[in-house]
Amino acid sequence: MTRQTRTPGTTNARRRNPSARFPKGGWLGTYIDPEGREKAKTFARKIDAQAWAEGEAAKIRSGAYISPQDAGTTMRVWSEHWLKGYEVNRPGSVKQAKTHVKRINAAFGDMPLKDIRPTAVKNWLAALKNEGLADSTIHALYRRLAHMLSDAVEDGLLVRTPISRKIAPPAGKQRPYVATEAQVWALYDAMPDGMKNVILLGAFAGLRVSEIAALRVQDVDALRGYISPVIQYPGVPLKTEESKNHIPIPRELAFELNKNPAKWGSETFVTLENGRAAAPYTIEARFRTARATVEGLPENFRIHDLRHFFASFLIASGEDVKKVQAAMRHASAKTTLDVYGHLMEDAKESTRAAVSNALATRADSLRTKRA
Repeated sequence: MTRQTRTPGTTNARRRNPSARFPKGGWLGTYIDPEGREKAKTFARKIDAQAWAEGEAAKIRSGAYISPQDAGTTMRVWSEHWLKGYEVNRPGSVKQAKTHVKRINAAFGDMPLKDIRPTAVKNWLAALKNEGLADSTIHALYRRLAHMLSDAVEDGLLVRTPISRKIAPPAGKQRPYVATEAQVWALYDAMPDGMKNVILLGAFAGLRVSEIAALRVQDVDALRGYISPVIQYPGVPLKTEESKNHIPIPRELAFELNKNPAKWGSETFVTLENGRAAAPYTIEARFRTARATVEGLPENFRIHDLRHFFASFLIASGEDVKKVQAAMRHASAKTTLDVYGHLMEDAKESTRAAVSNALATRADSLRTKRA
């Protein structure tokens, strides 16, 4: 017997026998879903059964149909599935994602994805603000939620995302604290001998802590004057191609860097007291101890903030934005301007002051000649 083909979007309404719920008999509205299965729902009136079936069929024809099973998927269930797919990323990225998801589930975990409305998202953002979270943290959580809901749309669990520019929180751009040269050298003096290179690599080469921990003797060409980062802790490739760019350094810095591995015969430039390689969390713990001894440094000053000193040092030396971008290994000049644009404005003031001094000197010279 040939099986009858059931076209998705086909509807029907037929009479049902009396039941406890519908003593006078009801009307069964039906439609064929995209997989060829019949879906049905009973109503008291035929017109309601027809309207419901036609409504679902219209969603199928427009591409807006979500199956009843998928429509009930909660944020918690979806987040578990989403995280499994996200685990192809770097461990640090996955760890941060899990932290964000925990926050998101605290607010939306038990809600079906389809019930998350823009107003609910706005209320959540307001609650995060009231908790005292930084604008940058709130923006990161918002972007994570947006990413997850966008992927839910791609997987057919949502027709459209409730996220839009209208409700996006500010990115929270905050001017970084730039340490003084005296504070940088005070940090250097306060660090243990095996970790003094942390300050040199952060403040005069702009390396990140995971790069500092993994930097090997073979990654520095002292003769040509280059640092060539290849890996980050724990021995994994760098995140971007820009991160692999050569960093020019003077021979004096290369000489200072080589003192520690020459002493211990170590492969890395940063070591523990016994000459063994140090992990980022150990480096950060030693750094916090040193930071507490330096007058004027904020309590939240990090190793990463030494990069800001490096950038300001280059800008104050007259380097243009493209050269600063290359040294900082930013993907674009826009990133450099977004973070350090205000320092370049300060540099413009220095330029104005230099020109003003030149004109003043000229004026003094002319007055002297006239006299």
